[in-house]
Amino acid sequence: MTDLSAFNRFTSELKEQEQVMPVLFIGHGSPMNGIEDNEFSRRWTQMAKEIPAPAAVLVVSAHWFSKGTRITAMDFPPTIHDFGGFPQDLFDVQYPAPGNALLAKETAALIHSSPVEMSHDWGLDHGAWTVVRHMYPEANIPVLQLSIDYTKGPQYHYELAKELQTLRKKGVLIIGSGNMVHNLRMVAWDKMDEPGYGYDWALKMNDTFKQLISDGDHKPLIRYEGFGREGQLAIPTPEHYLPLLYTLGLKKDKDEIAFFNDKAVAGSLTMTSVKIG
Repeated sequence: MTDLSAFNRFTSELKEQEQVMPVLFIGHGSPMNGIEDNEFSRRWTQMAKEIPAPAAVLVVSAHWFSKGTRITAMDFPPTIHDFGGFPQDLFDVQYPAPGNALLAKETAALIHSSPVEMSHDWGLDHGAWTVVRHMYPEANIPVLQLSIDYTKGPQYHYELAKELQTLRKKGVLIIGSGNMVHNLRMVAWDKMDEPGYGYDWALKMNDTFKQLISDGDHKPLIRYEGFGREGQLAIPTPEHYLPLLYTLGLKKDKDEIAFFNDKAVAGSLTMTSVKIG
């Protein structure tokens, strides 16, 4: 486990920096990406080398849906293995990054649209640690998670994200972790080993999402129910899509957009990820 000396370096209030941190939306896909050396995990590792070293990481994960908004506020958030049916090697993984209770409180204070509860009973779910352990394998950077309030609609989440803008100026890397296209009920299990294989509707919706993101046209992305039948197939439930809206809400006018890991998997999933700024 990371010792307290590493944790104590981050207990003071973060100061504004000259360089604004980018924002990432990462398609995290299968939990196995957390331990596999593949094209997706290697790109996560490379991304960490391309962007400034963060003072802390704040993850909005598809796998923490809660009633109300919560943020992890413990010294060392536990590694949560919130899945089943995978090899023991995956369950054995621990990612002992420190938390930062002061940053949790500062983040909560920035959010005026909703009260934010300090959480001491969650941790880092696989939407967070499977990605971040590849980016920062030494586990020496504080990692926090912000939950997604399942009682609220997409516009609410997009607007809440705007309230977090100050964190970018303080060296906090904000990551939305989900998948743009995510339909587990229609997975082509026989195509799992063929990255790039996607159903026509999945590829079409993924291209539509990318074009709207590139154009800065967020309204249709927020009102995603307007995408019709193909949109319903791509987003049968909102949890993996909403982290994208958090990242888009943090975009500033001059921020550049770049896509990476832009591939479909198993027909009905896409790993397409976005770097903003």
